Amino acid sequence: MLTRHMRELLIDQAQTGRTITYNQLALDLGLTPPRTIHRVTEALEVLMAEDVAAGRPLLAALCISRLNHGLPARGFFAAAEMLGLFRGDPAGTEARAFYDQELQRALMFYSRS
Repeated sequence: MLTRHMRELLIDQAQTGRTITYNQLALDLGLTPPRTIHRVTEALEVLMAEDVAAGRPLLAALCISRLNHGLPARGFFAAAEMLGLFRGDPAGTEARAFYDQELQRALMFYSRS
């Protein structure tokens, strides 16, 4: 249920052409403490696996960390690596390049034509 609602919210967000923070996504989902961000990240990892299985860009790329210079948290890159999509340092230049590419793919895929 959470992942389905999250997917809908992130598709709507992609159609605006803007990213969203983990905290704002938790608020938009109506999550309350404890462990709100943890529940968000777990659901994002499920979405990532679903997207890879369906051959879609990673919708999770829309969700960024306020503290990570406009990038997703390290868990995004760890999940992408486990899914065979990313290889490298989550704090390095390859992470920024991978993220920028995946974000653009998601924005284009979900944009309103």
